[in-house]
Amino acid sequence: MVRTRTNIMVCGGTGCLASEGEKVAKNLELIIKARGYAEEAKVIQTGCFGFCEQGPIVKIEPDNVFYVRVGPKDAKDIVDEHIVKGRKVERLLFKDPKEDKKVDKQEDMSFYKKQLRVALRNCGLINPEDIYEYIAMGGYEALGKSLTESSRDDIINEIKASGLRGRGGGGFPTGVKWEITKQQESDVKFIICNADEGDPGAFMDRSILEGDPHSVIEAMAIGGYAIGADKGVVYIRAEYPLAISRLKIALSQARELGLLGERIFDTDFSFDIDIKFGAGAFVCGEETALINSCEGKRGEPNYKPPYPAQEGYWGHPTSVNNVETFANIPPIIMKGAKWFSSIGTENSKGTKVFALAGKINNVGLVEVPMGSTLREIIYDIGGGIQGGRKFKAVQTGGPSGGVITEEGLDTPIDYDSLLEVGSMMGSGGMIVMDETDNMVNIAKFYLEFTMDEACGKCAAGRIGTKRLYEILNKITSGNATMADIDALKQLAYMVKGSSLCGLCQTAPNPIISTLENFWDEYLAFIKDIDHPQGEGKYVDKNKDDSMLKS
Repeated sequence: MVRTRTNIMVCGGTGCLASEGEKVAKNLELIIKARGYAEEAKVIQTGCFGFCEQGPIVKIEPDNVFYVRVGPKDAKDIVDEHIVKGRKVERLLFKDPKEDKKVDKQEDMSFYKKQLRVALRNCGLINPEDIYEYIAMGGYEALGKSLTESSRDDIINEIKASGLRGRGGGGFPTGVKWEITKQQESDVKFIICNADEGDPGAFMDRSILEGDPHSVIEAMAIGGYAIGADKGVVYIRAEYPLAISRLKIALSQARELGLLGERIFDTDFSFDIDIKFGAGAFVCGEETALINSCEGKRGEPNYKPPYPAQEGYWGHPTSVNNVETFANIPPIIMKGAKWFSSIGTENSKGTKVFALAGKINNVGLVEVPMGSTLREIIYDIGGGIQGGRKFKAVQTGGPSGGVITEEGLDTPIDYDSLLEVGSMMGSGGMIVMDETDNMVNIAKFYLEFTMDEACGKCAAGRIGTKRLYEILNKITSGNATMADIDALKQLAYMVKGSSLCGLCQTAPNPIISTLENFWDEYLAFIKDIDHPQGEGKYVDKNKDDSMLKS
């Protein structure tokens, strides 16, 4: 095989492909061939680089030159100038607005400087459809080490010691979940990867599966060994065609090399993975609803206990873990629990991937150490607010979270700190809003989503979310009175306290947090208040916020 001197890495994530990234790759291949450089330069489609705002992205290796917003017509200049003549194409380099200069190296860009890529370590570096590239990056070494050097208890203890908590929203300790599942007496056990990812604006799990599917496969096999399962299931929404395609390719390649199937690494351990498709129901991110959907039933949550670790898929002990959680497993096994636990805060170890979106200059996928502040993500990594407008709030945790105002920008990002300021980590959605956004409308947007996505099994979710939405709609239509505000508060807490599953228990969070932080914007819509002259300046001396403080 001829080794090329230059690799042209083209982002093959969904975002870049939607911006003609596929045409960029094809044009590069055609022009390289036409110039007679096919044996010296190779075009490789990778996973997501994360810097979605600047896509399509092309990176030249080993020169370490990073080109942004590359169009199909730019392929000629990249080949003729850079590949043939060895000169950078200056107009395609990223211009850092803070330093007001062109930057050609990825690591020198403000977007990447404060990131630490663990779960995303291979995204943008390898061809996700070539298992040998994953192996060249140390892939499947963790599985080999686990099967040949470690007992099941060794693996579980290592994951427990690392402090890894579930990245799907609940934050339950992964090692403890594996341990509980292992302890159950059963001849049949399952391990399930939750790749449903239903939060509006979230694309963390999709990007990992598109850019590094083998990391999830390897981790599932390690988890299967640890808990005593010989079968895994990836539950993925059918709306992710690229992730599904690459996952299928990866599974086939792993089977061909004996990394899935019978007697892996010549041990007694056998393991394989099936794919189950979801229809895009947000409630199926809840593990019991997910399991019901996998079994072909209606995607509704069950009463707990029993928990899936005790009685899950087809009535057998089952561990359900999120994509990002799995992506952290191989490096923990190879580098050790001490390394992983040295990153982050006391109760929130490691890194967290966020989908940064909204009124932000640098929209994209970011991975930062736990304990980084919201200010660092929004201003240092995200580049601040679009159009020079004023920051107003950031919604973390998707429709289940709450809004955080400017006063909370220095909040460390970890499970406990976000709860203290009225929001939550969630799966990693982070939507930034500016001064032009009305927060009552924001709350209504999220409530409409959760109302539509509620499964209907419990009355609080089925009826309560609808009534909340109706009140919000009445308010934003200008037809509400203060009595409606009182009813909104009371019903929000009733739904929160009496719903069956986490979807509807957290559905009122955007209402509660916007009432707490943007009371004036609610009053602006109320018709039975005498508003002082001057739009946006409303004072209610009789405001009773005791319900909000409860």
